[in-house]
Amino acid sequence: MKRREDLIQVGILAILGAAVLLSLALPPLFQSREGPPLLSLSVLLREPGSWTAAREGMEQAAEELGAELRFLTSTTPNDSGEQADLLLREIDGGAAALVAVPADPEALSAALDQWLVVCPVVTLESPMRGAAGTAAPDNALLGQRLAQALLEDWTGGEEVLLLESAGGGVRTRLEAAQETLEAAGVPVRRAGEREAAARWMMAFDASTTLRLAGEREAEGLDFTLYGVGSATGLTAQLERGNLAALAAWSDYAAGYLAVQRAVEAARGTDGQVEPLGFSIIRKEDIYGSENQKLLFPVTS
Repeated sequence: MKRREDLIQVGILAILGAAVLLSLALPPLFQSREGPPLLSLSVLLREPGSWTAAREGMEQAAEELGAELRFLTSTTPNDSGEQADLLLREIDGGAAALVAVPADPEALSAALDQWLVVCPVVTLESPMRGAAGTAAPDNALLGQRLAQALLEDWTGGEEVLLLESAGGGVRTRLEAAQETLEAAGVPVRRAGEREAAARWMMAFDASTTLRLAGEREAEGLDFTLYGVGSATGLTAQLERGNLAALAAWSDYAAGYLAVQRAVEAARGTDGQVEPLGFSIIRKEDIYGSENQKLLFPVTS
């Protein structure tokens, strides 16, 4: 009887020992079956509050494609030197790729030039020399089309104020609009937002458009405003009559495509981003079927 009990105890100890060994072996076994480690991407947006939909698109792409995003905030939205310092820090910290809205594409390209081979950059809004791709509409065409919308309404005589708010693609839109208006005989003046005072006005980035539309409504100002963007706040301002026309595209798609291309570039895969389609939308056009998809995207 005693011998039988001893054998049972030995058996139990053997089973427990095997269980301990198995528990030590299983984690590496399961770990080896996991996918590749997440790519680390750093994202620098100008005035992040106006890029909500783009950020949602980025997060969706990152989840699907095996990337993790680190969002950066610059103290001064259009300070190209600060942008360069932030992105160089991210490269030094091991970022696999960068996504950025460059305040000055030429200056940023020069600052990052020697690093672009090892850490690709994808831009939003503005093309940049050496970038792996750009998620943006055709900025020159957008400026032309927005100016043509104004020409449909312009009653003659009065000047049109073009608001200078940023460089790169935003400036390209402004210059294309100016060329179109001047060719039609419209007097044009360029000025910063704080110098703005005219009966007819055009803004070429979403945040400036939203601020001016809000001021028009809050202060009861009488000017006709044309702008860009597809944020919810802009759609509301268009519906309430504080914008005459809006050049809109899918920020969600822009964010998704930017991260998708950044992941491809980090993994050494060829690819490109085609110019994003856009529409010129007036108040009466908001609830057209295609415009609803653009202005009220389902992102979940």
